[in-house]
Amino acid sequence: MMMTYKTTGTCSREINFDVEEINGVKVLRNVQFVGGCNGNLKGIGALVEGMPVDEVIRRLEGTTCGSKGTSCPDQLANALKNV
Repeated sequence: MMMTYKTTGTCSREINFDVEEINGVKVLRNVQFVGGCNGNLKGIGALVEGMPVDEVIRRLEGTTCGSKGTSCPDQLANALKNV
């Protein structure tokens, strides 16, 4: 099931993704950012594909972009905290 997270404080407007449970572990699938830096965000989506949700949160949470207090990767971490 595709989930949608509306971002705040970033160039991207939303993040669409799936979470699949495999042997009791939540795994991230099909990450797609809407808006933002297309190539960079496709790269992030490819890097986190198949990664456990907890690991994605651990790696990306707190990442900032310029003077913003958040970033697209940080917003992905925030989205995953609610799954």
